[in-house]
Amino acid sequence: MSRTIIHSDHAPKAIGPYSQAVRSGNTLYLSGQIPLVPSTGELAAGDISAQTQQVFENLKAVLTAAGASFDHVVRVGVYLTDLGNFAAVNEVMKRHFSEPYPARSTIGVAALPRGAAVEIDLVATFD
Repeated sequence: MSRTIIHSDHAPKAIGPYSQAVRSGNTLYLSGQIPLVPSTGELAAGDISAQTQQVFENLKAVLTAAGASFDHVVRVGVYLTDLGNFAAVNEVMKRHFSEPYPARSTIGVAALPRGAAVEIDLVATFD
């Protein structure tokens, strides 16, 4: 099966040896996004809600580049350095998804790249 690399100039450039997203068949795998502002490469200012919103803006840009939207997402992976931020992340997530919600895992981690408090990756499908 062929793989198609997806890239958006409206999302942060990869900070390692990976692609923003890869489409294989009808499945789209989005790499984790942290709250980097694409134009500056710096972490978004503000609380966890503002940072999570920036993550979703980055993910939206990559989905759009692939011809997809949040409606195509079937799985969300959330990584938090403080699980006390769980409720705030849920509130932001509700702005981007509607029922039926995608599957999700939330994992507490010791640290994330660039000192970010949140990272989110996605899996989407095309019919």
